[in-house]
Amino acid sequence: MGTFPEWVEARPIEKTDADAWAALMNDVQVTDQNGENYSAEDLVEELGDPKMNTARDTIGLWVDEVMVAYGVVYWRKNLVDVDRLNTDSAVRGEWRRRGLGQALLTWEIARARELHEEHHPDVAEAELNSTVISTNVGAAALFTGQGFEECRYSFTLQRPFDEPIPAVGVPDGLRVVPFEPAYDEALRLTHNEVFMDHWGSTPKDEETWKVWFTGSRAFRAGLSFLVLDGEQIVAYANGFEYDADTAATGIREVYVGQVGTVRSHRGRGLAAVALTALMTQAAETGFKRASLGVDTQNPTGALSLYERLGFQQHTQWTTYRLPLT
Repeated sequence: MGTFPEWVEARPIEKTDADAWAALMNDVQVTDQNGENYSAEDLVEELGDPKMNTARDTIGLWVDEVMVAYGVVYWRKNLVDVDRLNTDSAVRGEWRRRGLGQALLTWEIARARELHEEHHPDVAEAELNSTVISTNVGAAALFTGQGFEECRYSFTLQRPFDEPIPAVGVPDGLRVVPFEPAYDEALRLTHNEVFMDHWGSTPKDEETWKVWFTGSRAFRAGLSFLVLDGEQIVAYANGFEYDADTAATGIREVYVGQVGTVRSHRGRGLAAVALTALMTQAAETGFKRASLGVDTQNPTGALSLYERLGFQQHTQWTTYRLPLT
């Protein structure tokens, strides 16, 4: 499992560890104010990703039966150009500055190299990516000290519903409908096409789609809307609700997980049509605000769209990259 301080127990994360893992994640939220709260059920679902080998791709660090840090490495089945692996890790606030972050990152780099050789050895270029919030003041030194460099920047935006949601007209010949299971496969294929020109995005296979998208326990079909041209999905906005966030904040927030428009229909304001339909339905059913994440270099100008609809910056995130080949 790598080299870790002798005063911690290092072992893979199992589903029976979900409560301890959630407690760790929520402690990190208090320290970093990242706005991400978790329940044990959320984390059990993550461990259910069929591509994950929990015995090799996860690690928890324990002190006296308390999980004080964790690390996970994710690989992708389908690639576009670069084999981009991702890592996610954190250390409880009171256990930082003791070498745990560096030890975790060293383990993650080694595991990422193994995953690249196991799954995509013929891909010439591979890199490890990790995204951290700006409030984690020690992250920059940790990553640059291990050879990482900054490569992308993103924001989490919020939009309270106490301000009126603008009415956006639907262009003639098109219609807006709520998501239904019958559209699921078409939506997956549409999403893959829409995000083909977005940095870091790769086509989602059916299993990944079921775990992380419309099959997620947080997905809300009634808060997800499609714009149709005939029977073709040409734009969409998917809504999610995280119960752990509501429990922690007392505020019902709809998270807009995906928004997109197919290339043939861009420039007609259809993303705004889908997104305002989502927000209007959310506001009418008791939600108090919406949030979403956006790459500041999004090629479709998404950031300016969201700002026009009343979204404002809430948190800042930096993605770091390390070449593996």
